[in-house]
Amino acid sequence: MPRYVIERDIEGAGLMTPAELKAVSLASCRVLAELGPQVQWEHSYVTDDRIYCVYRAPNEDLVLEHSRRGGFPVDRISLVAEVIDPLTAE
Repeated sequence: MPRYVIERDIEGAGLMTPAELKAVSLASCRVLAELGPQVQWEHSYVTDDRIYCVYRAPNEDLVLEHSRRGGFPVDRISLVAEVIDPLTAE
C-alpha cells in the first residue's frame, strides 16, 4: 500500500503538552476507526511549528478525508517513492 508524508503547519506544535498530543492522537484514531483499515497512521514527528505524519493509504483522497474529518490542517502531501536507511548502503 502506498505511504504518504503529510506536512501540517501548526504554530507552537513543539510546545504542545502531553495531554494536548494525546487529544490529537485520540481524534486521529477515532477518524481512522470510522474510515476503516484502508487508512493506517504509522507515526508522526513533532517539530517546533510543524507535524510530519506518515500514513499508508490506497490513495491521497483517503488521506485528505482523514484530515478533513479530524479537522487537521494539510499543507503538503507527498507520496513516498522509496525508504532508505543505513542498510541501503550495504
